[in-house]
Amino acid sequence: MTRQIAVVAFAQSDHRRTTDELSEVEMLMPVLHEVLARTGLKTADIGFTCSGSSDYLAGRAFSFTMTLDGVGAWPPISESHVEMDGAFALYEAWSKLLTGDADTALVYAYGKSSPGSLRDVLTRQLDPYYLAPLWPDSVALAALQAQALIDAGATDENALAAIGARSRAAATANPHAQLNGPVPQGDYVVRPLRTGDCPPIGDGAAAVILAAGDRARQLCPRPAWIRGLDHRVEPHALGVRDLTDSPSTRLAAERAGAFERPVDTAELHAPFSSQEVVLRKALRLGEEVVVNPSGGALAANPVMAAGLIRIGEAAARIHRGASDRALAHATSGPCLQQNLIAVLEGDPR
Repeated sequence: MTRQIAVVAFAQSDHRRTTDELSEVEMLMPVLHEVLARTGLKTADIGFTCSGSSDYLAGRAFSFTMTLDGVGAWPPISESHVEMDGAFALYEAWSKLLTGDADTALVYAYGKSSPGSLRDVLTRQLDPYYLAPLWPDSVALAALQAQALIDAGATDENALAAIGARSRAAATANPHAQLNGPVPQGDYVVRPLRTGDCPPIGDGAAAVILAAGDRARQLCPRPAWIRGLDHRVEPHALGVRDLTDSPSTRLAAERAGAFERPVDTAELHAPFSSQEVVLRKALRLGEEVVVNPSGGALAANPVMAAGLIRIGEAAARIHRGASDRALAHATSGPCLQQNLIAVLEGDPR
């Protein structure tokens, strides 16, 4: 890479079960104001803006155009959008900065899952000819993956319960988390997954600012440099995949340079406890790596923003000196279908 790009600021909303009193714009605006304030930048200073969201959650076409009101209508901006998690919008912004067309970028993402049935909405990600007509929801498909792991001897229900308990205990230090502290495993949602193995449904937003080279050092005392960034995809048909493994995650990590040197922190976008088992294996994470110190997606899972939050949380740890080399992961689609890996580093202390 000819240019060095860094995450220089991160902000997120307080994630809540419902935000009926707020529109998407009203939910997003405080986050945008906060992330800009962290750098002292104004909208006019941003060279490129990219967002991630889903029209299916909003229930209307081109819904992302509304949230541009939160960015500001003047002066005119260079803007793009992805119908994906905000982590993939960050990938586009990172690519834009690498070309030299801009020195700074604002990336934001948001999702309101509370108005409808999220499990039904997510079936629209499936193959429209064979799977979608059967309406297997996201929890049922994750349960298939969890049962495959148990049958293969890779985990058991007690180990999955421990992942959920550890994640929500870590979230007690995260003021933005939707769930934290001791949470009972509860009843089965779809066997073998219990309530504690599944993510909460809620609303939330997040934003990061990227900057290149010396500009990054001007805006942040300790930038989180993106040393590598890559994303890969599994076959769309679940029947041709080994659900106990994630070769796309492994390949993305390899291309991003994650295996060149150990990481001390990993923020994994694992909405279900069983998916952390798959990701740990694919990413070769040992017990010495701090995994999801923010609580991860089991503590707050605003759809379309949760992956960007993983990158932001990893970057924030570098900003405050709690981490030197961190890995962030984002996913989209059923059973870890699409996976993005970012490797972040701080300057030597």
